Amino acid sequence: MMKTVLIVVGKTVNQHLVAGIEDYAQRIAHYMPFEVITLPELKNTKSLSEQQQKEKEGEQILKTILPTDTVVLLDEHGTMFRSIDFAKWIEKKQGFCKRLAFVIGGPYGFSSSVYDRANEKISLSKMTFSHQMVRLVFTEQLYRACTIIKGEPYHHE
Repeated sequence: MMKTVLIVVGKTVNQHLVAGIEDYAQRIAHYMPFEVITLPELKNTKSLSEQQQKEKEGEQILKTILPTDTVVLLDEHGTMFRSIDFAKWIEKKQGFCKRLAFVIGGPYGFSSSVYDRANEKISLSKMTFSHQMVRLVFTEQLYRACTIIKGEPYHHE
């Protein structure tokens, strides 16, 4: 069975978001093996340029990704799906992916090395969300996809 992981850079600080993300993560786990992997926030970023910060976060991300992972970046330039199409996309992946790794970068996005490793990019919206808020929106959409795949009534079309 395919395992799905969500790799995020830095802790989610807003307790309301934490509660929502944990709720959806538990719900997702009823449908598929799922885990949120939180990479430690970089220390002393004041002395780093945006580029250096992206590079350092990128090194952490790449260490977390397994060689066999299918890597999907949550990125504003990625493919946009309707929820029902995202569910179909996930269902296809279940046929051949060992581990599907979704990645949410830090505040400045991804380094070029992370882009090079990525298999695909997905965008959740044309709007910009805080990288903290994206975690909640993404986990809700993944849960919604699980219920669509199972034909459950959570999603109304």
